[in-house]
Amino acid sequence: MDTIKEFHLVRIEDIHGKSGTGVVARGVVLPSGAVCMEWQTFHSSICIYKNIQDVEEIHGHGGATRVVMGSPPCSPPEKPKRGRKRKDEVHTNK
Repeated sequence: MDTIKEFHLVRIEDIHGKSGTGVVARGVVLPSGAVCMEWQTFHSSICIYKNIQDVEEIHGHGGATRVVMGSPPCSPPEKPKRGRKRKDEVHTNK
C-alpha cells in the first residue's frame, strides 16, 4: 500500500514581498502523486496540483523557495516587510 508523504515549502527569499520567509506552506503527496497544499500565510488557501514537480516549478522562484519532504519545524513564517523593494526593482527619485 502506498503512503501519503508530508512536505513543506521553505521560502528563503520572499521576492514578491507577500508571504514572508521560512515555512510558508505545508502539504501532502497522495499515493496517486497528486498534491494538496495549504498556505500558512495571512491569506491562507488550499491548492491542488497534479504532482510535486508542478509545485516546484510554480513556487520555486529559481531556488528562492524549496520543497522539503517531511514535517516542518514548529515556527510561523516571518511576516513580509511592507515597502521592501525586490532586488530587480530600481527606482530613482528625480
